[in-house]
Amino acid sequence: MKTLHNRSALRPADDDATMARVRAIATGLQHLPGALLPVLHAVQDALGHVPAAAVPVIAQVLNLSRAEVHGVVTYYHHFRSAPAGRHVVQVCQAESCKACGADGLMAHAQEALGCDGPGTRADGAVTLEAVYCLGLCASSPAIKVDDRLHARMTPTKMDQLVAALEVST
Repeated sequence: MKTLHNRSALRPADDDATMARVRAIATGLQHLPGALLPVLHAVQDALGHVPAAAVPVIAQVLNLSRAEVHGVVTYYHHFRSAPAGRHVVQVCQAESCKACGADGLMAHAQEALGCDGPGTRADGAVTLEAVYCLGLCASSPAIKVDDRLHARMTPTKMDQLVAALEVST
């Protein structure tokens, strides 16, 4: 997943220029077999999320129903319906990480980042997400901070990573 770090450059998700950009992305990729996922990935890469206003635009270009597009956006945890914070911290919740302390690590992340739970902090500095498998099962528990994976994570290591993010609460 590509993380967009300059979120201040984003315009409101439903403005005409943004929807024109969504239409251009969808039109440019509509020739691909199974174009919906590539279109959704490209929209999220471009905007940092897939805004609700983009769903009917994508549906129209790809000749799908709004329900089909919405269903895919909401089914896959990768897609966001709102912009993420300036930094994204993902804590793996898959079986191997759970067995090695992911629940405690998530609780520690919530406290260290000042988040009430998974979601974006009110100041937009950080988004905390529960994800299901970062592919580091042999080195559990694992987290991803922005685009970097971290294995054999401990609360102490997490505190060091959070301090480097400069997102004090």
